[in-house]
Amino acid sequence: MGSFDDLDIVFSSDKGRIKPEKKKQEAPKGDGIVRVGRETKGRKGKGMTIITGVPLHPEGLKDLTKNLKQKCGTGGTLKGQTIEIQGDHRDLLVAELQALGYTVKKAGG
Repeated sequence: MGSFDDLDIVFSSDKGRIKPEKKKQEAPKGDGIVRVGRETKGRKGKGMTIITGVPLHPEGLKDLTKNLKQKCGTGGTLKGQTIEIQGDHRDLLVAELQALGYTVKKAGG
């Protein structure tokens, strides 16, 4: 048997577990206008209020989603950078977002 230098090493544990570097997520850049719309596609006719363009980082979006769901008294979710609230609550959400200091537009019909 020869030395270890002669072998092709497939696995080595001398560096331990290597974790991938986490990239710091920043707020998306847009036109600065928060859009509030209503959508029924793919939901068997049930309406959802869709909020896009909120310039917050992911943790801030999570907190905002929670607060808006409580104001409306309904369920909802955060998908990527889009907040979805169950039901048609556009007027209430526009007023709430304006009170928080955002420039808000109603999108769609």
